[in-house]
Amino acid sequence: MPVQPKYDLAKIKYATDTPTFEKAVGLYGGGKVTQFKEEIGAYSAIVVGTKPYRVVVEARRHDDGHCECYLGQKGALCKHMVAVAIYAVQQGKPLAEEDGRPITEPVCSGKSGMLDRNELATVKASITQALRYIKPYHGPSRLWFSYQNSLSEGCNRLAKIVSDLPISEQTAGLIVDVLLRLDRKLSVGTDDSDGIVGGFMEEAVRVLEEYAALDPDCINVFSRLESEDTCFGWEEPLTRLVGKK
Repeated sequence: MPVQPKYDLAKIKYATDTPTFEKAVGLYGGGKVTQFKEEIGAYSAIVVGTKPYRVVVEARRHDDGHCECYLGQKGALCKHMVAVAIYAVQQGKPLAEEDGRPITEPVCSGKSGMLDRNELATVKASITQALRYIKPYHGPSRLWFSYQNSLSEGCNRLAKIVSDLPISEQTAGLIVDVLLRLDRKLSVGTDDSDGIVGGFMEEAVRVLEEYAALDPDCINVFSRLESEDTCFGWEEPLTRLVGKK
């Protein structure tokens, strides 16, 4: 019976740093993953890089395994492991162009429109799921990098959601809600020393500024921020727009 991975392509994409993911996509698309085999609870393959590397990736976690390359021998997630994980999910089938493109920051879709009731419910559920990756840090120092990866995954998932939204007062309100929820998380123990969450928030504010330029009605929702006491004043560019309308 085939070994089904516990992860999907979205998990690999959002939980892997951009350079590693892009290199892994190149290896996979270039046919560099060879001799792929299903093992007991894992997958093995030979990945052809600067030389052939023997790689093992667990079926339960794409970032758990081993590679003979320099990074793999140090216990780090490498492009060869990610390429094998992609193969396990895709079963050798080509990646769609969008699937192979990483999401690094939220962008404005440039398309006007509103979400219907079902679409709105789906987006809200996706936002809630993404926000679960952004949580307080109480662990020992050895878990720090894992914690930062969780913050990155949450922000990457949110970036994808925001980038797919049409432009309207309704969706501007959704993004403002996300920013306020993130602000509350930062105020109650989320350790953003590396600026991952703050960086996402700054980019999301820029998206909202584009919304306002394309649809001035979006500015109406920014008035909610005038009474907010936020962590680092991210709302100021938006509240200035309220005064100018």
